[in-house]
Amino acid sequence: MILVVLPAHLRTLAQVNGDVQLEIHGHATQRAVLDALESLYPMLRGTIRDQVTLERRPFLRFFACEEDLSFASPDAPLPDAAASGKEPFFIIGAIAGG
Repeated sequence: MILVVLPAHLRTLAQVNGDVQLEIHGHATQRAVLDALESLYPMLRGTIRDQVTLERRPFLRFFACEEDLSFASPDAPLPDAAASGKEPFFIIGAIAGG
């Protein structure tokens, strides 16, 4: 079971009040987490990653085990603590300004 922490705007869109627990079959990767998340909450399709290219949206970042995974391969294994559910997988809205 993987624990996913969503930013407030995505929790509202998905109509969830807290963190999301996902059952991942096979290897725990970013792609597997996002596939399971979008399968369980289809209203999130296109909000975290582009529906055609499946690339991460520019103002979202992925973290697990105090590590920025945003630019890691989507098929790279998650850190063991995140894959086992001991640590959460965070999807965080980035802040930009100027």
